[in-house]
Amino acid sequence: MDWSVLAISASVFWIASLCKILHVSYFPSKDQYFDSGDNLCKKTVLLVIAHPDDESMFFTPTINYLTSRGHDVHILCLSSGNADGMGNIRKDELYKACAILKLPLKQVVVLDHPELQDGFGNMWNHIFIAKLVEDHIKSLGINTVITFDSYGVSGHCNHRDVHFGIRKVLLDSQQSSLEVWELDSSSILRKYSGPIDIWLSMFMARGRSRMKFLCLVNEHPLKTFQAMAQHASQWVWFRKLFVCFSSYTYVNTLRKIEL
Repeated sequence: MDWSVLAISASVFWIASLCKILHVSYFPSKDQYFDSGDNLCKKTVLLVIAHPDDESMFFTPTINYLTSRGHDVHILCLSSGNADGMGNIRKDELYKACAILKLPLKQVVVLDHPELQDGFGNMWNHIFIAKLVEDHIKSLGINTVITFDSYGVSGHCNHRDVHFGIRKVLLDSQQSSLEVWELDSSSILRKYSGPIDIWLSMFMARGRSRMKFLCLVNEHPLKTFQAMAQHASQWVWFRKLFVCFSSYTYVNTLRKIEL
C-alpha cells in the first residue's frame, strides 16, 4: 500500500469537505421543517445538556443553524460541572461561550442541585430530571426540545440520564405539540472523521423523512472553536484535538423521538 497516496487522498477529501461547509455558510439551505420562511413557524427551542461545554463540543451545528434562522433558543444545563470543584468557574465559562454563539444570557440556565452532580459515578434520577425540564417547558412556552440520545455521544452516564429523563417528559406530557429531538451518536470511525462525515450524514438524511431526521451542517465552524476556547478550564490539548477532528464540530444529525 502506498501510504503517501493514501495521505494525499485523505487530505484532498478533507479539504473538499471544508469547501462544502464553506459553500453552505455562504449559501445556507432552508430546512422545510424547522424553517418554512413564515415567522409564525419559528420554534421556541430548549437545548438540555448535562455539563458546561456540552453545547460547544457537541451541539454548535444545531445552535448556529437555529439562531441564524431566528428560532428562539434556550439552554438548560443540569449541572455546573463541579466534579473537580470548579463549578462556579465552569458556569461562568458557559455564559461566555453562549455569548460567542449569540445566545442571550437570560436564556441560559445552569443548575447546581445536590441530586445532579457531575461525575461518571453519579447516576441522576430520571423522574427528577423530567420534573425540572417540564417546569422549564411550561414556564418558557417551549415547543421543541433537543438533547442527547440514549448513548449520549461519549457514553457518559449523565448524558444518558438526561436523555431518559426527557423521554419521560415526552411520555407523560399533556402537550401533544411538544417535539423532542435527539443528537445521533455515531460510530467511533465517523466520530473522529472531522468534516468528512458531512457527506455520509447528508447521504443518510436524503433517504429519510425531514419530519423525523435532520442533517444540520455547521455554517460557522470557527464559532465552535471560539466557543469551546471560552471553557478555559477544559481547553486542554486533547479537547483541542477532539474539537478539530470530531464530526460534531461540523455536522449534527438529529432524530425525532417518537414513543
